[in-house]
Amino acid sequence: MQRTYASETKKKVGQQVRLLGWVNIRRDHGKLVFLDLRDKSGIVQLVVNPKVSAEAHKTASETRNEYVIEVEGKVNPRSENNINSDLETGKVEIEVTKLAIINTSKPMPFDITSDTRSVNEETRLKYRYLDLRNPRMRKNLQLRHKVINFIRNYLTDDGFTEVQTPVLTKSTPEGARDYLVPSRIYPGKFFALPQSPQQYKQLLMVAGLEKYYQIAPCFRDEDARADRSPGEFYQLDLEMSFVTQADILQLIEQMYSRLVETLLPEKKISQKPWLRISYQEAKEKYGNDKPDLRQDKNNPNELAFCWVVDFPLFTAQTEEDFFHGSGNSIWAPSHHMFTSPHPDDIPLLDKDPGKVRGLQHDLVLNGVEIGGGSIRIHDPKVQEKIFDLIGFSKEQKSQFAHMLEAFEYGVPPHGGIAPGVDRFVRILAGEEKIAEVIAFPLSGNVRDPMMGSPSEVSEKQLKELHLKLDLPKKKK
Repeated sequence: MQRTYASETKKKVGQQVRLLGWVNIRRDHGKLVFLDLRDKSGIVQLVVNPKVSAEAHKTASETRNEYVIEVEGKVNPRSENNINSDLETGKVEIEVTKLAIINTSKPMPFDITSDTRSVNEETRLKYRYLDLRNPRMRKNLQLRHKVINFIRNYLTDDGFTEVQTPVLTKSTPEGARDYLVPSRIYPGKFFALPQSPQQYKQLLMVAGLEKYYQIAPCFRDEDARADRSPGEFYQLDLEMSFVTQADILQLIEQMYSRLVETLLPEKKISQKPWLRISYQEAKEKYGNDKPDLRQDKNNPNELAFCWVVDFPLFTAQTEEDFFHGSGNSIWAPSHHMFTSPHPDDIPLLDKDPGKVRGLQHDLVLNGVEIGGGSIRIHDPKVQEKIFDLIGFSKEQKSQFAHMLEAFEYGVPPHGGIAPGVDRFVRILAGEEKIAEVIAFPLSGNVRDPMMGSPSEVSEKQLKELHLKLDLPKKKK
């Protein structure tokens, strides 16, 4: 008999069905045993009556919560008094004729049927595969899937090509600290995990692809932040050629508005078209560059999108600026070193760099920056000028030699944006923490309690990589 999912049973009254899943809750009433069977689609109630099958009833008496079972039985309508309006299948139940235990389960380390947000983080992440059995967590992952699938279909229909860029790349001074991967074949040399596909997507524009995107993993060796998963996060990476800033903003605005209307019709976008605010106005009027424009901040279904534009191209460089302390200039890029200056302000690069505006755009939702992008520099001379202004040494410039050389072969004007997937889905799901919408996040102290990583490796592995560890001596 073909398998039936729990959610399908409501349409099969009077039919024989076969179901597979977990025992969500077991209730033994003596003569009758009630089991709630859970599968990926939902929950349905099983009724095991010894008068129908003594053997099934005996097996049901041996089951416990989270046992994996296989059942066959007839779908019956529930009486009016027994309808469960909280369940999608609450109007039916399965009269069990056959029941088999496929696998047993130890008692759960915490109750997965209630809200697991109250459970200690270390415990939840150690047993993440159990935490993900929780209906809320399953719903969050399904929402994440639907959001990514919608984006993929929308952009594909609009002529974009999805391209997977390398995960092993070159370490360049782009912002955060790189995760480094030592090379076995080239002793003393390292790959880096990409902080973003920034350089690759610009090179794809040089290649003539014109419309590129991917759901890209990004890796940054930084401390935990409330709005970003430590170590690894995902973004919608997108780049286009022959576009203006307005073209990029319009594309994202239309796509995200359609996404909300299609997937989450109960949510309302507070203003259309989305408000576009200059950086200066945002700071003066709201006190920050990511204003929360919701009319009612207690309304979880209100989505207030806005754009913040006209950022200064440069900020004052600090002692610990993100270019690894180059210390050769008073300037650091406000966004990144590939952001194009406003065309009207290019003469100011020589006269007064602090007054130069950048063609940067930040996407803000409910007071959270969920994405950023810009029109990129496509003139190698302007790019060299920016490198000089931010104090890059000859050695640092040489790390971008591949980009400067590529720009000598007919690079088109181009720009893009990279909205964060995790941040966006967190807000749509109404979650406080970004880890609630990620399948296997790291903990706040940048560890994976489930896998036990990071972990030590063998001396043999280190020797193959020509590495020796210089660790503090352990106290006796």
